[in-house]
Amino acid sequence: MKFNADELSDFARFYGFHYDSINPSALVKEVLIEMERGLSGAASSLQMIPSYITPVTRIPSGKTVLALDAGGTNLRASLVQFNENGEAVARGTTKTPMPGTNGHIKSKEFFDTIAQAALPLINEAKLEGIGFTFSYPMEITSEADGILLSFSKEVDAPDVIGKAIGKELRHALAGKGCKYDGPIVLLNDTVATLLSGLVSISPDGEAVRTGNDFGVVPGPVIGFILGTGFNTAYPETVIPKINFNSPSSPQIVVCETGNFNVHSRGQLDREYDSTTKNPGGYFLEKASAGAYLGPLTLHILKQAVKDKVIVFKKSAELMEMPHLETRFLNEFTHAPLQAQGPLGCLFEKDEGDALAAVQYITSIITERGALFSAAVLAATVQRLNAGLEPYSPVRIAVEGTTYMIYKGMRRSIESHLHQMLTKDKPHPYVISPVEQASLFGAAVAALSKNNDKG
Repeated sequence: MKFNADELSDFARFYGFHYDSINPSALVKEVLIEMERGLSGAASSLQMIPSYITPVTRIPSGKTVLALDAGGTNLRASLVQFNENGEAVARGTTKTPMPGTNGHIKSKEFFDTIAQAALPLINEAKLEGIGFTFSYPMEITSEADGILLSFSKEVDAPDVIGKAIGKELRHALAGKGCKYDGPIVLLNDTVATLLSGLVSISPDGEAVRTGNDFGVVPGPVIGFILGTGFNTAYPETVIPKINFNSPSSPQIVVCETGNFNVHSRGQLDREYDSTTKNPGGYFLEKASAGAYLGPLTLHILKQAVKDKVIVFKKSAELMEMPHLETRFLNEFTHAPLQAQGPLGCLFEKDEGDALAAVQYITSIITERGALFSAAVLAATVQRLNAGLEPYSPVRIAVEGTTYMIYKGMRRSIESHLHQMLTKDKPHPYVISPVEQASLFGAAVAALSKNNDKG
């Protein structure tokens, strides 16, 4: 069977996953409406969770904070200081296994382990605060503490669930003779990404920091994660559901945009959704993020084999394949002619047309995921930058491997975003990856809360 792009595109349209059936402008408006509903407390697929953190507008130089980062595998601790240009400089960084990843532990041992990692650095410097990026589901309190809701399967410390992380860490430090009484600020990885953008992305969006002789206030920062999952965060001035209204001191809101209710889902999306651990939710994440792109694409390819729009000798092996990790799909799309990996090895040397068909369908799925991602970012930029000058752009700080290395994703997101934000009039914005987001974001959070207190 010869490669036929038109037939493959019609297949995608019939099953409702072709990106050309989506109206970008209408999608942006849908996101904006859901954001507004979530902020007001009305029924919405976007939770719009307050963080109770007000990002600083100026990073004070010479201040030292302790940054902690609890991830899926490691616990990192670092002293972070900001230089005259507002750039973060880390020192004394340590990395230890995340407590609970090497077997079951009780709550006291969990927090004692974190305190033990923090204590040498606390004793080394006068701290302005502690920022703690805790990459597990939390309910954030008005004091910027975090009540743990659950752990992922890697951490076996069930007694910690339901406890206030900052409060328990303070008690553990006191138990070791440390009388630290400064702020301890809990935040998730999306907020950390946003805050790291404050120190990683120049206010005018240029790679090299330039002067500011006009005293211009830098534009706001959006945090965007597209890796295993999908999420965004941004500074909001009005949050009716918590009676927050502060035009001069916004607080960061975590949108939970992976859960956005995508209406333009087709039959195969719905079928795949029913096989996931959380059916009926996180529709946008399931179309865009690394945890799902591989398995979703496999499900769609199986239907293409059933419908005989893709024909090759080992198609039965594809049909029997239980799972396809996104990393293997990405390796295939980067080097399809090498015929390696669980997908590439299925094709014989005379089956180039079938190989091309698989890559073509994969590119349609990727393009749709990029379009969804761009619409979320465009909606957030539009909400933020009314009246902003071109020299104070909205800065989009990005973190995540799906954005950075998944074939075609970054290029397509940035292309769609440019079109969406220049269609009616230019909206000033820049988009840039950030490094050390969890540590540097935690450091800025500590200063932000300190600044908020006085």
